[in-house]
Amino acid sequence: MNFTHIDDINAPELTIYHQFREHAFKADGSFVADSPKVVNLLLEENIKVSSILATKEYYDTHASLLENLDNATLYVATKEQMQNIVGHKIHHNVMMHGFRPEETSLDNLGDNILMLDEISSTQNIGSIARSAAAIGIDSYLLPSYGPHPYSRRALRVSMGHIAMLKTHIYTDIKETIKTLKNNGYRIYAAEVTEDSTPLASVKVVEKWVLLMGHEGSGLSQEVLELCDEVVTIEMMEGVKSFNVGVAASIMMYQFKHNQP
Repeated sequence: MNFTHIDDINAPELTIYHQFREHAFKADGSFVADSPKVVNLLLEENIKVSSILATKEYYDTHASLLENLDNATLYVATKEQMQNIVGHKIHHNVMMHGFRPEETSLDNLGDNILMLDEISSTQNIGSIARSAAAIGIDSYLLPSYGPHPYSRRALRVSMGHIAMLKTHIYTDIKETIKTLKNNGYRIYAAEVTEDSTPLASVKVVEKWVLLMGHEGSGLSQEVLELCDEVVTIEMMEGVKSFNVGVAASIMMYQFKHNQP
């Protein structure tokens, strides 16, 4: 491996590590990930890498993960240099500049899909991705008008597990739902309504989409009318709802273990 040792932390080639912040994506579809757990998982999933900025200790410890990297620049810096580059104290010793994998088309997604409507929290985006990967959900649909799953915070919260999922970013929720139904999926909406099916009683088909709504306002009536069935988690009286990340995890587990 060929290493480039950092002498000038303001060198132009390091700009990406200085300026990349939440939601700040480049036209080339790149992202920055940090911490060994996140970076290592992304490397294991063969994410395309532009460069890595890390201490010598990181490179020595994880040399086997880096053997097959092609055309990636490996910058070596001290922990102090890394902190000066990002502008704050850090508790890790590696950052990676990579490229988001190509999106999967709606026609090539798996049989089990977790779909989000207007989730506003980047942390929830990452948390749901991690739960989906753990439970065995293979596909993740998100709107173009919300946080991207490869934003730095979402990546960190997902621990990099977003890379294990097929992802698709849609622009029109109504047209997307119609296309999914035409492709043979049954659309289950997670919402509390007068006629919603209790989660314990829902009959899950082989090809399904579980649609989660906004943390506060949930799903609109217009969207609910496009779905095949509305499902709700039974709760104790006086408790209005779960956090959307918790609700998604509970429902994904139930769906996954009760399908044909």
